[in-house]
This record gives sequence, C-alpha cells and structure tokens, in this order.
Amino acid sequence: MATEYSNTSNYSATNLNKKYLELYNPPLTQSQLDADTRTFTITSRYNRRPDLLAHELYGSSRLWWVFVHYNRDILKDPVMDFQTGKILEVPKQFKSSGMR
Repeated sequence: MATEYSNTSNYSATNLNKKYLELYNPPLTQSQLDADTRTFTITSRYNRRPDLLAHELYGSSRLWWVFVHYNRDILKDPVMDFQTGKILEVPKQFKSSGMR
C-alpha cells in the first residue's frame, strides 16, 4: 500500500509505485517561491534547529527542507550541519495552499 504525503512534505510531488518512491521530484515551483532570496546567518537560537527557523520565516516547521534545497553544498546533514555562523541563501517567502 502506497503512502500519500501531505503538501508540506518534501516528497509531496514525488510519484510512488506500489512499494517505493520514484525519482525524487522537489515540490518547489516558481509560483511557490519568491524570486528574491536573501542571505541568513544562523544564530545560536537556530543552532541545529532548521524547523524553528522554518516556522518563524514561513509559518510551518515542516518546511525545514527548503533550507537544504537552497543550500545543498552547505547542508549535507540537515540538522547537524545547521550550525551557528553558517551563512545560508533562503527564499524570502514560501507560498503554498493549505500550509499551516
């Protein structure tokens, strides 16, 4: 039985077969992302807490994966590499219907 992922999951746009996820398809689209990005230096408040920063910037802690998507070369491990002093590129906004 295949699992369905919510629209806040980074797997929401990836197709499923009977047992496995197919080739990863990121759910980010131009309509969801603000064309503008900004740099953000991780402070001690957000050390190893991408969920907390996602909640404060985008209104949902489930959007932590957006940081990894934009900073693949910096964040190999999405929690352990999310450390004080690292400079990230982040979208100014993330828009999605049904997001909490």
